[in-house]
Amino acid sequence: MKQQIYILLIACLTLINCSIESDSNTDSNLPNIISIEWHLTNVFGGLAGVDNNFELNEIIWIFNEEYGSLTITNTNNDDTIEDGFDSGVYSFSVTEQDSNQFLLVNNTEFGNLIINNSENEMVIDQNITVSGEAADGYIYTFERVIIYEE
Repeated sequence: MKQQIYILLIACLTLINCSIESDSNTDSNLPNIISIEWHLTNVFGGLAGVDNNFELNEIIWIFNEEYGSLTITNTNNDDTIEDGFDSGVYSFSVTEQDSNQFLLVNNTEFGNLIINNSENEMVIDQNITVSGEAADGYIYTFERVIIYEE
């Protein structure tokens, strides 16, 4: 039940959802939300102790909860810099264990998912896994960008 509530929360607050456009705009002065994007801003950790910063619009993740798809646009061409996934469309899901939510991409655990709505921030921590804690994973930090209809 908690997983369903969490997925619903993600859908309402962070993912593309058609009902956001049609139901939430009762005041005609409010702009419609077209999409919600997560922009990768930093990757930290790993065995080498990387600390990579990225500009907004360089790496964008868009979750589509209705189809369980994650669309990634990655314009970083430096293969020596850890930046997650290449551009493409991936399947995703979220599972819960011991009050932690874990993001699965293409049915493979990617990391512990933490969304801080007040900070417009999402963190994926690969040091917290379903099987326990690790010390050599990456921590991915994203900033939420809401795209409004003009």
